[in-house]
Amino acid sequence: MMMRSTIGAAIAAAVMVHAAAAPQTTPPAQTPATAPAGDVEKGKTLFTKNGCYQCHNYEGHGGAAGARLAPNPIPFRAFVTYVRAPKGDMPPYTAKVMSDQELADVYAFLRSRPRPPAVSSLPLLR
Repeated sequence: MMMRSTIGAAIAAAVMVHAAAAPQTTPPAQTPATAPAGDVEKGKTLFTKNGCYQCHNYEGHGGAAGARLAPNPIPFRAFVTYVRAPKGDMPPYTAKVMSDQELADVYAFLRSRPRPPAVSSLPLLR
């Protein structure tokens, strides 16, 4: 039993030394991608035209069936990936339905939305 714990400790120490010596770089797949320039007004039109508002509300603040998207959506590449192949009840929006540029427009619209008011500022909820 002592032999196994000694071997385990030696392996753990070797892994830690190797990790410390390895250069600390971010793999290309994990580098955050910025969104291409998008048109807020076109994004607003597409958000409504394609029915996004039905689940995510007109301002993207979420609703009974959809998550809050605005004003701080997930990173653009993750946004595109999810919209193209969503989990759950959301329909997929393939490139035939919305191009990457149209998704950039929707993304710009979502980023432009104001934060919802604080609950404490709503008289009916005090």
